[in-house]
Amino acid sequence: MNKIVLSLTSFISALPLAVSMAQAQPQPIEAFFESFTAEWVRANPNLAISTGYFTGEEQRLLEQQLTPLGPEQRQAQLERARRGLAELAQYDLGSLPDSLRISAEVMQWQLQMIVEGEPFEDYDFPLQQMSGVNVNLINQLTVVHPLRSLDDMDSYLMRLQLVDDRMNEALLQSRQMAERGVIPPSFILSATIEQLSRFVSGPAQDNPLTTTLVSKTATLPDISDAQREQYAARAAVIVEQEVYPAWQAAVELLQSQQTRATSDAGLWRFPNGADIYAYQLRRFTTTDYTADEIHEIGLREVARIESEMDDLLRQLGLNDGSIQERVATLRERLAYSNDDAGREQIMRDIDVMIADALVRSAGGLFDRMPQADVIAQPYPRFRWDNAAASYTAPPLDGSRPGIFQMPLRPSRLTNFALRSLVYHETVPGHHFQIALVGEDPKLPKFMQTRAFGGSAASSEGWALYAEQLANEYGWYDGDIEGLLGQLDSALFRARRLVVDTGLHAKGWTREQAIDFGIEASEIERYVVMPGQATSYMVGQLRITELREKAREALGDKFEIAQFHNVVLSLGVVPLPVLERAVDAYIDSAL
Repeated sequence: MNKIVLSLTSFISALPLAVSMAQAQPQPIEAFFESFTAEWVRANPNLAISTGYFTGEEQRLLEQQLTPLGPEQRQAQLERARRGLAELAQYDLGSLPDSLRISAEVMQWQLQMIVEGEPFEDYDFPLQQMSGVNVNLINQLTVVHPLRSLDDMDSYLMRLQLVDDRMNEALLQSRQMAERGVIPPSFILSATIEQLSRFVSGPAQDNPLTTTLVSKTATLPDISDAQREQYAARAAVIVEQEVYPAWQAAVELLQSQQTRATSDAGLWRFPNGADIYAYQLRRFTTTDYTADEIHEIGLREVARIESEMDDLLRQLGLNDGSIQERVATLRERLAYSNDDAGREQIMRDIDVMIADALVRSAGGLFDRMPQADVIAQPYPRFRWDNAAASYTAPPLDGSRPGIFQMPLRPSRLTNFALRSLVYHETVPGHHFQIALVGEDPKLPKFMQTRAFGGSAASSEGWALYAEQLANEYGWYDGDIEGLLGQLDSALFRARRLVVDTGLHAKGWTREQAIDFGIEASEIERYVVMPGQATSYMVGQLRITELREKAREALGDKFEIAQFHNVVLSLGVVPLPVLERAVDAYIDSAL
């Protein structure tokens, strides 16, 4: 990966950051970070709740709200981002200490991406199966919302009563987009309709929005069973009378759009599709790579990894058929039973893998690890068909652990590549990077909480690097099947580079993408989240390149734990910021 055009570098050099010596700076930049971020978070209650940003009465009142989704909210955020950039431009970043300069550059990048995204925000479908409002609202309440007391349960019910309002805002946006001809592909509509319908198919008292009130408070001694039942009953009424009708209205709206939808999957189908996709690639990779360049990197990496896998598969006696066909045989060999017993077993095995990874990570690879725990839990059943595995960070106060959520559809009920997935989402992947930064009081709170958004190339790149690290440092010794799982995970990310760019820039169909070796639910993810899938391998290749640069420069002075400290202490940053930090580390260690 010798050629990388670092868009943040060019962006920063183009901004008028230096001011006249005669112009006084309004306040110390640390104070600006604090005041601007607090204002930003106050306007986004969901963010305040997920991060535990404030304390006391201010936090309690925010925990009674759900962030509005209408155009007024989006416009206000854009104006705040522009104002933040203007205020930031009053500071001479070159005169700041390194830590503050890095923070300022990260804020600058993140706010600029928000501003640059304004022309393209109406191509982000509000109702879809992966990250739509219909998914995020439920996640906010069932995963993120704190339930530690009766007051928290009261706040939960207040937020639950707002769910239909937020869904109605999403419905309005979807209608307005459809009027302009922006409609999801037919297969996305079908998947979303199916998910929406499944969510409202059972009795309200059995819905996750109701049962969460019982399951998450079951061990709280200050809440009686009678109180839990009373709150659950109140929740069931709201779900039945308000939430279910809103979901049914969403089903009807998307059904009405099916007659106009086509199977065309990519952004290329829109007049400004190339511009939209270029923005998404820049946003997610923090580089200026073109779609063609990313496509070629993917093809190169697919060929390299498949060659390595072929040798290992032959050692297992799997000589015939494509890599994909032979891997399918392994998946079947290592499958769990598709029943409650199998699903319980895979979750128990994941717990064992997390514990083992913690021990291995402490064996010289890392000398800084988060204090927060990480736990694994399955997604609610209505999300199994569409969800990807995910990690939710602990709040700042540490009142909730990091949470790894696992979809338990049949295709995921296999031990093949399971260790690699666990390493990616938990230890030493996302949990190490995100939770560790959240526990670092030396960082501005916007860096701790990713208040203005993240940098997927850094976060997903680190998690994929964590998978690779397990291979490089012998975690799979004596386990050829486990090693093949790690390589297959890397192959999956390489194929993503090819498929995402194929779908959005080269006119690929859904069927072409599936034929390249990616399952349907993943293809549907790339359709509604264009560019995101390219961040993993672009980031991982860059982190590995920087590590080897440091190793070569430092020789015997190189320590892997110190390199990891450099990367993890930064948090989630654009790749150009990471490169400069590694260069500084090399200079200081020579």
